[in-house]
Amino acid sequence: MKRDYKFYDFVVALFVTVLLLSNLLSSAKIIDLGMSLGPVALVFDAGTLVFPIAYIFGDILTEIYGYRRSRRVIWFGFFATALMALFVWLANAMPGEASWQGYAGDQAFRAILGGVSGLAIASLLAYFVGEFTNSYVLARLKVLTKGRYLWTRTIGSTLVGQAVDTIVFFVMATLLGVFTWELFISLVLTNYLFKVGIEVLFTPITIRVIGFLKKVENEDVYDVGTDFNPFRLDV
Repeated sequence: MKRDYKFYDFVVALFVTVLLLSNLLSSAKIIDLGMSLGPVALVFDAGTLVFPIAYIFGDILTEIYGYRRSRRVIWFGFFATALMALFVWLANAMPGEASWQGYAGDQAFRAILGGVSGLAIASLLAYFVGEFTNSYVLARLKVLTKGRYLWTRTIGSTLVGQAVDTIVFFVMATLLGVFTWELFISLVLTNYLFKVGIEVLFTPITIRVIGFLKKVENEDVYDVGTDFNPFRLDV
């Protein structure tokens, strides 16, 4: 049944914005906090600072509006990321103006944003399997727990979804030459711990936001009998 929601579009816009921002930051900088976990240095790409928020929005979308609407939003993010990568590639391929070459130049552009296209390929694949895994696990857990223990769904789905997302992303990005294999273990471990840590830290806030939105939207979808095929776009 068609419904008009007060905050659905707002959550969708924030979700897509965070997703695009995380791809740009991932290409722009690798952060080293100067700490290590045993022999593994805790370094991470800058996109990790914001990407966990996309999973929080994903939890909100699935928990309140259901898997089917969340599935459409995941596809919105997929096409938005592909479009961004296309135009970054196009800008990189076109000749730079002379004065711009003097203070910035193609080399600087490629050094900072040149990885976006490669990152986008890795990100799109990782995002696709990770977000759908996260949404599926949360939707199934909601039915199994009969709507109780919300924190187990938000954290449990993140543990699984982020594991899939992180491994797929860094395998693909490293194969495409965006990152080196020397950083692979450090990046995977640090990113996973950071993303899950953010989810756990924000859980009290996430629960409050979900409770508020359920009341305001008068919606609380249970995915009983839902077709979880990720390639459908209908609601």
